[in-house]
Amino acid sequence: MELEVFNLKGAKTDRKVTLNDAIFGIEPNDHAIYLDVKQFMANKRQGTHSSKEKSTVSGSTRKLKKQKGTGGARAGSIKSPLFRGGARVFGPHPRDYNFKLNKKLKKLARLSALSYKAKDNNIIIVEDFVFETPKTRNFIELLKSFELAGEKTLLVMANAEPNIILSSRNLKKVKIVRASDLNTYEILDAKRMLITESSMKDIEVIHQN
Repeated sequence: MELEVFNLKGAKTDRKVTLNDAIFGIEPNDHAIYLDVKQFMANKRQGTHSSKEKSTVSGSTRKLKKQKGTGGARAGSIKSPLFRGGARVFGPHPRDYNFKLNKKLKKLARLSALSYKAKDNNIIIVEDFVFETPKTRNFIELLKSFELAGEKTLLVMANAEPNIILSSRNLKKVKIVRASDLNTYEILDAKRMLITESSMKDIEVIHQN
């Protein structure tokens, strides 16, 4: 598949980029995508949730009332989960949600996500660019050139350009990532991908190894 290379104003240049079928044209593996996204979300969890069980709740150990003759249920402790301010039954405790996946599976998931984006024509190749000064207005004009204003957009670059990153910082639906840091979740989370010319070479080098 060949894609036109566009300039910052959204006009076609005289150059084209050929998408490597081994990267953008494979048969997607949905289960690999599921596992990779599940790991990404799990690794972001802090796991600091905590609750108090009966042994850790502060309170008197005095028996609340006599065992029999009240007409009600037996009650032995104010710390019972049945009472307000009491303990919690089988509540959450701090834990680590991280789990590992092998590199080949993660690579397959990324290639599957890229193949879905290429199949749906949601990849735009843009020529390399830099901003002289950080201005959000400049980045908004770039998005408007490709009719992406208000859309979830992932910009893939070869290197981190500080002025471009600062220009997009206030735009909630825009994410900038280096080609070497691409991950399945961010590829699928974006509606469209803007990929710079130079980063296409990096993507091929990374995923052919």
